[in-house]
Amino acid sequence: MDEPTLPPAEAAPPPIDPSLDDEGALTPLHPNHVWALRVEVTLAAIPFIIGALVLEQAQLVPPALIVGPVALVALLAILRVPLRRHLARGYAMSADRLRVVRGLLFRHDTVVPFGRVQHIDVSQGPIERFFGIATLTLHTAGTHNASVSLPGLGEALAREMREEIRAHIKREAL
Repeated sequence: MDEPTLPPAEAAPPPIDPSLDDEGALTPLHPNHVWALRVEVTLAAIPFIIGALVLEQAQLVPPALIVGPVALVALLAILRVPLRRHLARGYAMSADRLRVVRGLLFRHDTVVPFGRVQHIDVSQGPIERFFGIATLTLHTAGTHNASVSLPGLGEALAREMREEIRAHIKREAL
């Protein structure tokens, strides 16, 4: 018989590979992350569309001269930008560190050794909560890159990763 599989939001964290190199394959973020980003871009586009409609209603410009292009740019931004941002992020967790990769134009590849972690947060805004995702944030000592955030994880996965990192820190402290 086939073993039942968990949905992505409740999937267990990927197995820890102690030999993980910093160029290995990355684990993608939860698929709902794209939808959360689309909602955020939509909310950011609304004021521009309203502004274009106000300009048109005031008859300061010819009809559809502003609203058409603004609506087209907003639609393209809502459909394309979140997907690109989602695909540009990933992570890899090994026995002693977390690697977070992000960025479209400027790629950032950050490796956080668990021994440097001071505390760990799992946070959710209202949009993330609606889509069942969360952000895992590792805070380290120092001022430059003192915290590393990994948004777009399934809520259960983010909490499991937090507990796994916390257990590693406790083992290391003993």
